[in-house]
Amino acid sequence: MTNTIRTRMLSKSYKSTETVSNVDITVKRGEIYGFLGPNGAGKSTVMKMLLGLVRPTGGEIELFGEKLMPGSNEHLKRIGHLIETPVFYERLTAAQNLDLHAEYMGYHNKEAIGEALRMVQLIGVDNKPVKEFSLGMKQRLAIARAICTRPELLLLDEPINGLDPEGIQLMRSLFRRLRDEWGISILISSHLLSEIEQIADTIGVIDRGHLIREVSLDELRASRTDYVEIATPNAALAAFVLTEKLGIERFKQTGERVLRVYDMNVSQETLSKTLILNDVPIESINRRHHSLEEYFFDMIKGGDNHDAPRQAGA
Repeated sequence: MTNTIRTRMLSKSYKSTETVSNVDITVKRGEIYGFLGPNGAGKSTVMKMLLGLVRPTGGEIELFGEKLMPGSNEHLKRIGHLIETPVFYERLTAAQNLDLHAEYMGYHNKEAIGEALRMVQLIGVDNKPVKEFSLGMKQRLAIARAICTRPELLLLDEPINGLDPEGIQLMRSLFRRLRDEWGISILISSHLLSEIEQIADTIGVIDRGHLIREVSLDELRASRTDYVEIATPNAALAAFVLTEKLGIERFKQTGERVLRVYDMNVSQETLSKTLILNDVPIESINRRHHSLEEYFFDMIKGGDNHDAPRQAGA
């Protein structure tokens, strides 16, 4: 088995509204898959269908190499999850909550409970009821609950909500450890693009129920386009000079005052000198590259062409 999750044409409609449409995703064994999309894009619905909490109206799901059938639930013992706001027995302690969860899941390794709490650094709360926990502590407890049964797959929906910067850094390290040491596959949704970029092996971008693209981070990094960004109050004249004086075709205008030049055979010094000699005022000129955030928003806007800039006037 090389794939932990595989969906084909997965769809979900509520009455006459299709919230997920023909989504094909593949999560390989032992990888972190970043599921990116704005609120309402369909991320949580896909995760709920994987857990059997929502029944698809079309398509198929394979988990651990086997097709998911209506009513089947044995696979749930192999999955840890955090979907939406976690709910606990508020009068019980963290360890007691995890103990009840492990019993329900049929997992009887008591040492794993303490290990999970240590891994999320939720210590020194042995006698403290969960009702006294902060939002960040409850989020850590939810992640501890998801991992305390040593699952093969984690489904995490916005797992760092409510965490402070220290907690976010801790979770980042934890997810890498779970992948590298335990071989767990992790499907993690988030709108915090910078966080996904630091931990994911593959990303899938979903918008309005449609999976726009699935791409490995290594491929994305290799395809990122360097460019020189020029800010000028006379972008029209600058475009003319680039074309007529330097023969540059690979550039585009973004906004009223900014040009991006993708022809890296022309040095920044040559660009600056030629523009100035042709009476183009320059406010700034800097070499840059596309971030994951730019890539994401380009695709959401239908611009999946960040690595193929349009020619002037195109």
